[in-house]
Amino acid sequence: MTEHPTSHEGRQPLAARPQERARPRQQEGPPGAAATAAIPGPSPVPGTAAQNAVPSPASAESAASAADTQAVARREGDRLRFVGAATRRIARGIDLDEIVLGLCRASVPTFSDAILVYLRDPLPVGDERPVTPFVLRLRRTDRLRHADEESESGPEGERLRLPVTDPQAGLMPAADLCEIQAGGALAEVLRGVRPVFGDSAAARVALPELLGAGRAVPTGHRAILAPLRGRRRVIGAAVFLRGTERPPFEANDLLVAAQLATHTALGIDKAVLYGREAYIADELQRTMLPDSLPQPTGVRLASRYLPAAETARVGGDWYDAIPLPGSRVALVVGDVMGHSMTSAAIMGQLRTTAQTLAGLDLPPQEVLHHLDEQAQRLGSDRMATCMYAVYDPVAHRITIANAGHPPPVLLHLGGRAEVLRVPPGAPIGVGGVDFEAVELDAPAGATLLLYTDGLVESRMRDVWTGIEILRERLAATAQLTGPDHSPPLEALCDDVLDMLGPGDRDDDIALLAARFDGIAPSDVAYWFLEPEDAAPGRARRLARRALSRWGLDDISDEVELLVSEVVTNAVRYAERPVTLRLPRTDILRCEVGDDAPQLPRQRRARETDEGGRGLFLVNRLARRWGATRLSTGKVVWFEMATP
Repeated sequence: MTEHPTSHEGRQPLAARPQERARPRQQEGPPGAAATAAIPGPSPVPGTAAQNAVPSPASAESAASAADTQAVARREGDRLRFVGAATRRIARGIDLDEIVLGLCRASVPTFSDAILVYLRDPLPVGDERPVTPFVLRLRRTDRLRHADEESESGPEGERLRLPVTDPQAGLMPAADLCEIQAGGALAEVLRGVRPVFGDSAAARVALPELLGAGRAVPTGHRAILAPLRGRRRVIGAAVFLRGTERPPFEANDLLVAAQLATHTALGIDKAVLYGREAYIADELQRTMLPDSLPQPTGVRLASRYLPAAETARVGGDWYDAIPLPGSRVALVVGDVMGHSMTSAAIMGQLRTTAQTLAGLDLPPQEVLHHLDEQAQRLGSDRMATCMYAVYDPVAHRITIANAGHPPPVLLHLGGRAEVLRVPPGAPIGVGGVDFEAVELDAPAGATLLLYTDGLVESRMRDVWTGIEILRERLAATAQLTGPDHSPPLEALCDDVLDMLGPGDRDDDIALLAARFDGIAPSDVAYWFLEPEDAAPGRARRLARRALSRWGLDDISDEVELLVSEVVTNAVRYAERPVTLRLPRTDILRCEVGDDAPQLPRQRRARETDEGGRGLFLVNRLARRWGATRLSTGKVVWFEMATP
């Protein structure tokens, strides 16, 4: 098929082959003759002198019949080649817009001078029942532009989306929305599925209903209305239009329109299903990862997640930050094998299990042990790596246990980046393997980076080369901020991801960064209280002294009242000494621990009850409060805003 240099897509109309344009004007015949038909006929072949002689009537009739047969065969061959090229172009589209654009570009100007594509709004997905009423929305239009019109160098959207009906009818716009009336002419045409000419009895009524009242509809065989039917139902309609300077559509053109409509509808069906799958994948991944990170005392957090590719939006990488009793926080990063819905589902189960185990305040190695057992219950081939760390801002220490995960990197305040030496451990799911924890210093101002192997490993480099590149990148970034200042946490995460080059995105990437601020010893008050009746009074006096030392006398009355209520509840059931701790940062936090495992619950006290109002006061006066069960008892805490 020869291409036309003036068309917006570079494709020549079927009616304009080069050999026909080269013929003198006087040999073309009158308008509408076979020389200007939609499917071109053969060019005249120069003959010999004998052949140029005046033929007999019989030989002339035989020659004319042979020429007609050749012209018909050539037109049919051109149709087949056009349909093959057009359907391949439509099939290349992945999303909805690409498929509709492929139909428009394939049709104009080769098959028609203009096209309007209507799609159901909203498009039904799979087996779901479509909503009523049946509404068609004009999705896209395209038309052949002439030399005296606006230059084709204009914006793409303006050139392709100009809504028209007849290209020679003043460019009258078509309606944007059309509600299909049950039992109407348009509904009957769509139900029939087969394309129809615009001058057929059904289309003469259906086209004005589709395009809108008062719109000009081309006369004769210059319009084809083709329903777009997917695998289960009609999902739209396409209108092919030809102007008066071009031969009208022929009967075989209905078959061409049917092929275009069928391939377009099936492609749209697949695109809608793919879009739904992508939406489900995005929602699954979003719900599996935390919406936002907590703001625990003494540490600042930032995170990043990148899927392996647009076509694999879900995977098994995850991160989490879980507040623990005593102002501590658990930092978790894990990686389940694979990039699929199954991997994401397993990741969600392991993440939920890790959160539950963290709530029990188990040591890191015990958490990994239980995660290993959970992975084995999920299946023999469920493998994952995980790094579990617990940071204590008061002690300025971090305890880390590893299950086959890349080691974390600690960026010190002076700019030195250190790959922490932690026991490697076996991946989760292997079974029968003990995990080991190591306790390390976590100085104030340092930044801990936990990550998955997608950040440091790819086809271009091994994991240890990637870790060294990461360490050097962190050190170089820290040098820019100077030895006395840590780099901004969010900017640091972005800078780390910038180290990824072409070919480095083979896997998902999860990144969790923790900036250790810590809590100074002078900002923490800690006492042991014997479980006796005098404990609440002593707790009030100790709290008042600490608040006075910190210059927080303005909230002393409220804190004393709440401390008294919580300590009273603790000594009522405790058998061992009760702990009272007041850490101060930008807020004041009070933590009361005892050896009774029962968690307190707020309840509505009756007017005749003498107790039961302590937690009601805590709930009303405190900024936040909660209770956490420990292996040795529980901790009840509340927070107060500082002036």
